[in-house]
Formats: sequence, structure tokens, C-alpha cells
Amino acid sequence: MTVLRISILFVLAAAAEIGGAWLIWQTVKENRGWLFAVLGVMALGAYGFIAALQPDANFGRVLASYGGVFIAGSLAWGIIVDGFEPTVWDWVGSAVALVGAAIIIFAPTLQGADAGA
Repeated sequence: MTVLRISILFVLAAAAEIGGAWLIWQTVKENRGWLFAVLGVMALGAYGFIAALQPDANFGRVLASYGGVFIAGSLAWGIIVDGFEPTVWDWVGSAVALVGAAIIIFAPTLQGADAGA
């Protein structure tokens, strides 16, 4: 259940952070209006709270592993929302980042709390 909870929280955090940043990007780069910026700031705030719900108490570990999820999520957002066409190197880099993120966040969970000591 912990692995599922961690995974769901990372997906929700990615949606909030990437969506919030995209909304602000739209305000600045595409002149979409200040409502987009306000919604973006709210989404970015939600990201902070969602990240804090992770069961691991180590801020650095959670945010470091979230970085891999952010990389993959940003590429996915670009594909789905902006029509971005990734290169093979985008796919490889994203996969490497996700493997790194999984090692950081799941190894201590799967091996016990003292695995990082």
C-alpha cells in the first residue's frame, strides 16, 4: 500500500506543479490573462502540500526523487497538451530519471527504515 500511496502522490504532485507552471507560462508567454496566473499560483501551492503528504519524512529524498517524476511528467504534458514530439534522447533521459527516482524513494521503503543508514 505504501508504494501505491507514494506513486499516487507523485502523480498528483506532478500534475499540480507542471499544470501550475504551464498556467503561468501561458500568462507570460501567450498573454492568456491573469486568471491563468492566479490558477497557476494556486496549483503550485497545492503541489507543496501534496508533496508534504509523502510518508517519507526526509524532504531532500522526497524532492530528489520527485525530480525524476517531474522530468517524465513534463515530457508527457508537452506531448498531450502542447503537441511536443520527443526525441529518442528525451525518452532515454526520462527513463533514466525515473529509474533514479525509484531507487531513491523505494529502496528505503522496500528494505526497511534503516536501509539508508
